[in-house]
Amino acid sequence: MVYIGIDLGGTNIAVGVVTEEGQIIGTCSTKTLSERPYQEIVRDMVTCSMNALKNAGKTVEEVKAIGVGIPGVADQKTGFVIFCTNLGWRNIPLKDEIQKYIDRPVYIDNDATVAGFAESVAGVSKNCQSSVFITLGTGVGAGIVINGKPWSGAHGVGSELGHMTLVADGVPCTCGNDGCVERYTSATAIIRMAKQHCQAYPESEILRRCGGDPEKINAKTVIDCAKMGDKVATQVFDRYARYLAMTINNITAFLDPEMIVLGGGVSHAGQFLLDAVEEKLPRFLMYKTLPSPKITLAQLGNEAGIIGAALLGRD
Repeated sequence: MVYIGIDLGGTNIAVGVVTEEGQIIGTCSTKTLSERPYQEIVRDMVTCSMNALKNAGKTVEEVKAIGVGIPGVADQKTGFVIFCTNLGWRNIPLKDEIQKYIDRPVYIDNDATVAGFAESVAGVSKNCQSSVFITLGTGVGAGIVINGKPWSGAHGVGSELGHMTLVADGVPCTCGNDGCVERYTSATAIIRMAKQHCQAYPESEILRRCGGDPEKINAKTVIDCAKMGDKVATQVFDRYARYLAMTINNITAFLDPEMIVLGGGVSHAGQFLLDAVEEKLPRFLMYKTLPSPKITLAQLGNEAGIIGAALLGRD
């Protein structure tokens, strides 16, 4: 038997046929075109699923379950998408709509949750019973795995670590609150802090690389400049790493997982990021003489969403 995993994003729909062991054996993708009615998007999800099955040499009869990772929150009992901001969805009967075309069990969860689950099945945290995956991109998402299973909480929002309050009365967040983790540990946060610093230090290498235009600053530019020792970029990156270390300490104090996995665009900084966080983390840890979670980088990249979604049905 095989599983279908659907990674539903605001820009692309990626589908894969996945084995019990978490291996992708057939894929298909298409543009989401999110301005369309949800029925049309679901139809494309199903079409991609059938094409992926064909590419894998499998049939619908060999599919045990279908899993979907969404950038939002779903009611896992009813299969409704409660909200999905990137798609403009509210209370969408996604499970029922898919089953109009393919009569198989359908499981739905947050995209970061399924990515974290994938890492625990086929990636860097494979041998861990408990892990937390943090995706450091435009925003901050997370996936929690406890006893080898994804944990989304009683109401589907248990892994929204990006919207824990990190700074009281801090920077306003897109969620409507202030001071969320996302406002301090995302790629967007690096860009905001870099712009602020460059106002005071216009001679920065950051601005030079951007032709003097602060609107062209991106996280990679800041990190690259920090790696070469630029004073302003180093200040920004040190501040960023401090906030990320504070967040990891909060996770450790609450869950104490075996491993914390960093993914998303900022994680491409690699060992430079790990070294910065690990240097600052001991300052915040409460139990300084006890082992703390291993911090490492994600392995599966873009495949994580497909694999994790697919294997929701296996477990």
